[in-house]
Amino acid sequence: MKAYAQPIKRLISELAKLPGIGEKTAARLANYILRATEDDVCKLAESMVEVKRKIKLCRICLNPTEEDICYICHDKTRDQEVICVVEEPDALAAIEESGGFRGLYHVLHGALAPLDGIGPDNLRLSELLLRINNGHIREIIIATNPNVHGEATALLITRMLKEKDIKLTRIATGVPMGGDLKYIDKMTISKSLEFRRGM
Repeated sequence: MKAYAQPIKRLISELAKLPGIGEKTAARLANYILRATEDDVCKLAESMVEVKRKIKLCRICLNPTEEDICYICHDKTRDQEVICVVEEPDALAAIEESGGFRGLYHVLHGALAPLDGIGPDNLRLSELLLRINNGHIREIIIATNPNVHGEATALLITRMLKEKDIKLTRIATGVPMGGDLKYIDKMTISKSLEFRRGM
């Protein structure tokens, strides 16, 4: 980074703070911004500021929204008795894109990761309990990621809700559609066999 002028160094440093962006990618983005028109750069900066100013969390499901209540929670045609619990808004977006779910959501904004300082109090679990206690919820679908943090979070939610008269389900894990077994990792094959179903 020695070769760059100070303003470019600062831009690279700020871009490198974004998740999944290393120093080389940050330098490429900075050079792209440098070549872009001033109008394009202003639009990019304005859109970032606008997101910070206008977007808040839905007071029901905690999905980012412009309104007090997001469009999903506002939709009365959705099944109001089923809540799909996800770690992050991007997981909610992925499920919505699939078109296969017509219930409501709850966004935890994280997963248990004690080594990173993320415990139960850092997740939006109290809001989930409040929704369950106040509503007529018949099923909670736990759709946390199938990794160590997601599994720990799923187990915590299961323990939290075991006394409640609610059906608790977990999203299926296993071989993806179109997958080839010889390329699938051992853990995924093991889970596929464990959660096999009748034909």
